[in-house]
Amino acid sequence: MKLLFTDLDGTLLNNDSQISPDTRAFLDEFLAAGNKLILSSGRPTDSVLEVKNNAGLSQPGILLSCYNGAQIYDCDSRRTIMAKRLPLSYVSYLQEQAAYHDLHLQTYQENAVVSPADDEEIRFYRIRIHLPLVVSPVLTDALTDGPYKMLAASLHDHSKLEAFRLSISDWSKGKIQTIYSNDLYLELFRQDAGKGNALRFLCYHFGVPLSDAYAAGDAQNDISMLQAAGTGIAMRNAPDQVKEAADLVTDLDNDQDGLARLMQKLL
Repeated sequence: MKLLFTDLDGTLLNNDSQISPDTRAFLDEFLAAGNKLILSSGRPTDSVLEVKNNAGLSQPGILLSCYNGAQIYDCDSRRTIMAKRLPLSYVSYLQEQAAYHDLHLQTYQENAVVSPADDEEIRFYRIRIHLPLVVSPVLTDALTDGPYKMLAASLHDHSKLEAFRLSISDWSKGKIQTIYSNDLYLELFRQDAGKGNALRFLCYHFGVPLSDAYAAGDAQNDISMLQAAGTGIAMRNAPDQVKEAADLVTDLDNDQDGLARLMQKLL
């Protein structure tokens, strides 16, 4: 059995946020051979399920690694098999620090995104992530359990994100990871979560050696996954930092079925 862990945006999905027919054909063949496909994303669970369902991926053997590996959902059994939530006290502290930097910071309920305001950042976010919106000036007022992650966003000034990240760097040690998924978004999730730790968990869960795990991505939040896998694959469209962390780089980009073409050669 082989395990394929793949990021969505910029990796498995083309520039129209779709799985192309050729990539879909590869995934059909891969799953039919008894392998496992793990859709690994910073997105919430419902958003990853939407991508899966829109692509018609209904075969057995598909799992979701959501919120940057903070939650693993088994589509066959329809249950969460691993969950790593942030304490509510972390949510309060991080909201205070984000407010000091005049920075948008959102979090999540099980089936909704929670924002302090219906602002420009949340409207932009929901163009691609089709979750209901809950507006709560105090984020913890809308939460009954700790969330899987938080997301800081700045559409026009990346330096505000970096200033926020640096301001919490001492506090965050041993508590949370702060990793960019792109220049607009800073992901915040538990220290023991992350896509790499999710990969290790599932290899152990299925009794599959790391050497039989493949991982593909194009962003900073994919690096831990590329490094944990037996074969880490960076997309041609990935920045140099990601390519340097990978074992292989695709010849084609995400809009040219780059991952599917390379995997067909490897297998």
